[in-house]
Amino acid sequence: MLILKNISKKLGQFLLNDINLEISDGTYYVLLGRSGSGKTQLLELIAGLNQPDSGELWLDNENITRKRIQQRNIGLVFQDYAIFPNMNVFENIAYSISSSKIDRNQVKERVTKAASDFNISHLLGRDTKHLSGGELQRVALARTLIKSPRLLLLDEPMASIDASLKDDIKRLLRRLNKQGLTIIHVTHDYREAVSLASRVGVIHNGRIIQEGSPDDVFRKPVNKFVARYSGIRNFFRVGFKNENGKWCAVSNEKIIFNLSESSYPEEGLLLLRSDDIKISCEMPSFNPGNCYKGIVKEVLPSEYGVEITVDAGVIFYVDLSSDTYKQQPVVESSEVWLSFPEEAGIALQGVN
Repeated sequence: MLILKNISKKLGQFLLNDINLEISDGTYYVLLGRSGSGKTQLLELIAGLNQPDSGELWLDNENITRKRIQQRNIGLVFQDYAIFPNMNVFENIAYSISSSKIDRNQVKERVTKAASDFNISHLLGRDTKHLSGGELQRVALARTLIKSPRLLLLDEPMASIDASLKDDIKRLLRRLNKQGLTIIHVTHDYREAVSLASRVGVIHNGRIIQEGSPDDVFRKPVNKFVARYSGIRNFFRVGFKNENGKWCAVSNEKIIFNLSESSYPEEGLLLLRSDDIKISCEMPSFNPGNCYKGIVKEVLPSEYGVEITVDAGVIFYVDLSSDTYKQQPVVESSEVWLSFPEEAGIALQGVN
């Protein structure tokens, strides 16, 4: 287990402030944050490239706070891979063990196995200048993992890889994690967290502002920043009311949202995920909990299908998969019905 206790580090005008984390063995932990949020700086503290001003790092019940990077048994793959251009693929992979007390035959055997594991055996004699981003990523991973690190740190591992190759790298990382390797992966991309993480932390301005399972973080964001990061676009300023034991939220535009039983603040934000909203050309025959008639303003292609903007007294953004849209296409200026269940609403106190 990796434990960070009250870690703080000042870097120029930037401050990593009071970071506390526990990452269990076998976890795939994704640290999500924008550029400049502190995620790479935190990774470098864990690796041992820098030391904290205060706080402690523990790995397997051992205090590693002041240990050098060479003594931590932690592997780090940089965003730019840090491949040596004057060495071929074999030499790059062998580099991390070539200076240890391992004879040449053992080095060759371990490099050959690592190359096979990462499906780059055919590249061993090749110059690295002509490799693709995906091939460079595999070389960097093989070079790091040949030393059997206790923990693998990945700094924006998908940033320089073509979209067509990202799925291959994700499959590779999932396989490594399923084999028991603990991975900490920093990224700005929410989709990487959704597809890979067993635990997620969101870092902002040097602080971890929410941490938990992907479902907890993205379905129950603690503030508007996390909600926006997880792709939520429907935000409504509301007052929350309990009338005859039934909760509802009333927007500034007097739109009423019916809510499931819970406890709510007097006022704040109501959030709706775009994929929780159903759209139809006719009024639903059943009671969905919430139902509104509106006019389609825009129909735009999105990464996973279509985004539809509807004016129903307030603006709603609705996400549909391509298959769903083909079954029931809607066009701009047409009249539609929007519906979603009472439990779809996410309440936040305040407006930030």
